Amino acid sequence: MKNLEVLKNSDFILTFGIFLSNTNKEIFQAIQEAKENNSANIVYMHAVDTLSLKDFYTQFIKYEAGSEEGVSALLLDTFVKNSNNNIQEYIDELDIGYISAESSAGEEEFEEILELSQEKRNKVLIVGEDIFNHKRAKNILKILALIEKYSDFKIISTKQISLEDEELEEVEELLPFNGTVIYSYIDKKQDEDIVYGSASFARIAKIEDESEILIKSGEGETKKKFKISPSLQSTIAICATIENKDFLSVGYNYKPVKIERL
Repeated sequence: MKNLEVLKNSDFILTFGIFLSNTNKEIFQAIQEAKENNSANIVYMHAVDTLSLKDFYTQFIKYEAGSEEGVSALLLDTFVKNSNNNIQEYIDELDIGYISAESSAGEEEFEEILELSQEKRNKVLIVGEDIFNHKRAKNILKILALIEKYSDFKIISTKQISLEDEELEEVEELLPFNGTVIYSYIDKKQDEDIVYGSASFARIAKIEDESEILIKSGEGETKKKFKISPSLQSTIAICATIENKDFLSVGYNYKPVKIERL
């Protein structure tokens, strides 16, 4: 992650597509330093919430898994006020009502972000791996690069985000992830085959705490152990994995799956 010093010196931090509860320690410490030294406000945007972060962020925006392109468009509409005719025309033609409804990210929530950031001078947008793994990553990253160009946000990410041109594609239809969904993230120190989920997830999946489960999708199948985590507030389960271990560790982080109890 580049520009950690920029992050430490920021006073408004917006995180997008990064699971803060299990993120890089350097990032977490830099955010903590910004909070302590600069009274930085933290806006956490993700599809998975956890009680362990309640005292960490100022505002949480929960969006639907897979809707990151729509959310990036909402950020563009919120923060880019002075661009050029082409970008402004693109913004004017966005169906904000539809995007907000399908992504489950309320328009009023973005108004709150804008108000919260008004008096801040050093604003940072942290972009996580979820975005780079999304099937619409190219357009999402272009939108985010335009936010950096035409607003006072500085982007920090694990990979370089460059703007080759300003030709944006229309936001693709936002389709919901139905049924049971697992969010997986790479953890090099991970050595347990465990899926953690809320009690709500267990009811939906019809499994019990400490169950041995078989997880199946069109991409493959793998065996894990399921544990109920009281801190998780989402109907999406989480799984730490190592790179290329199984289908959960490859591609987009959210996986609609079928679960069988063994």
